[in-house]
Amino acid sequence: MEEFIADLERRKQQAKQVDAKGSVRKARERIEWLVDSDSFVEFGALNYSDVPGMEGKTPADGLVAGIAKINGRPVVVMAPDKAVLAGTEGTVYIRKSESLHQFAVKRGLPIFHLGEGGGLRMPDGMGSDGISERMMPLSLLRHGRQVPMIASIMGDSYGGPTWFAIQSDFVVQVEGSCMAVAGPRMLEIATGEHVTPEELGGVQVHDKVTGQVHRVARDELDAIECMRTLFSYLPSHADETPPLIANDDPVDRSVEELKTIVPTRRTRAYDMRRVIHGIVDQDSFFELKKNFGGALLTGLARMGGRVVGIIASQPMVRAGSYGPQECDKATEFICFCDSYHIPIIFLHDVPGFRVGKSAEAEKMATKIMVWNQALAWSSVPKISVVIRKSIGAAYSNMGGPKMGSDVVVAWPTAEISFTGAEVGVNVVYGRQLAQAKDPVAQRERLLAQWEVDSSPYQAAAKHLIDDVIDPSDTRKFLCQALEWTCHKNGGKSQRLLASWPTGF
Repeated sequence: MEEFIADLERRKQQAKQVDAKGSVRKARERIEWLVDSDSFVEFGALNYSDVPGMEGKTPADGLVAGIAKINGRPVVVMAPDKAVLAGTEGTVYIRKSESLHQFAVKRGLPIFHLGEGGGLRMPDGMGSDGISERMMPLSLLRHGRQVPMIASIMGDSYGGPTWFAIQSDFVVQVEGSCMAVAGPRMLEIATGEHVTPEELGGVQVHDKVTGQVHRVARDELDAIECMRTLFSYLPSHADETPPLIANDDPVDRSVEELKTIVPTRRTRAYDMRRVIHGIVDQDSFFELKKNFGGALLTGLARMGGRVVGIIASQPMVRAGSYGPQECDKATEFICFCDSYHIPIIFLHDVPGFRVGKSAEAEKMATKIMVWNQALAWSSVPKISVVIRKSIGAAYSNMGGPKMGSDVVVAWPTAEISFTGAEVGVNVVYGRQLAQAKDPVAQRERLLAQWEVDSSPYQAAAKHLIDDVIDPSDTRKFLCQALEWTCHKNGGKSQRLLASWPTGF
């Protein structure tokens, strides 16, 4: 028996050996940084490629994976090993990945993926038999957000690591890395295109243009901290609600600074982040996709220890008007929150959707309606607050009346209308003003009347909104409303959006 055990230990140590550059150790080191100390139990450490002659060259077949704990919560973790054939995916690698995915779903364990690698291994995937056996598994494509999938792009990632990230609930990309379908060398050979990894799929591309990553990290440790922080807001699986974490921030705290943060003059900009930080639990706002669709803010926070999703206008960017990027950003976030039982708070200060030739060319009408459809199908608690203005169709998309919000309230500064006063008066009364003896005075009278008609008190009088609240009471009111709306089953949704796409 001692001989058998000695042989086992020799084989396991051989599988963990470090090459001359220390690269093999990188995948294991990343896992050590991510998970609780001494909690990682590796699956498939004795794997190697099933291609004859590759037995001693492919430890773990290039994928270090297993079960571990993060803050005491069990998770599945997978880390491609760049030192093994450039982190490419062979048959055994793929079989192990699929097996762990199925285990995670069956037993309700979140999946963490520390991405880097070169995609499908060419010799393994060649020919009709090779590609047929190594197609994307149906179980992953039909994952349906049954457990959270949290991914990182740690280095240049092509093929498999990219596919995994795009289907994940959260993606953080490290500066200097690349995420793409195929690498620069493949492009040069296949298409003649010469491009650097940064130009092809660097953080500037995905953070600002495609919106395919949720956060950008300075380095690997920063990326891992982002992954751990995001996980703290999520349930482990679809059958439970997010963790409730008590803190010392009083739920009835008055936020007096809100009275001065938001200007009463509607043409003046301000940073909505200051409003968000004022009403949520201290230091709890975790923003997602900060540089994509900048006129709309999305992120997770806590109120009274309860996890909430925030969808808020940002007047600092294009006066808060929404375009195609903002629509995609909102739709994806609503699907995410609804799938994991996260109540949504809407904070309006939007002059409407952007219109014009360029917006129409980017399918603006479709994107507005897909956002509306996601909102209509969502079943998590939703609370809507009109901060300063909510104009046109955007009022509906931000959880206005008849769009399924449990509670809709407004500040006294709110303006709610089909269009802004200036535009509305020009369109409706333009001819009348042109013929008026004193067009300036007539215009002022019409603007004043428009202001009255757009007042939140008009909607409140007809019970089209639930109340008009003092801005300083916003935190207190929202915490109360969350208690009411989450009373039944902790606010669990019906998860009707769980099978919607992970990108739009």
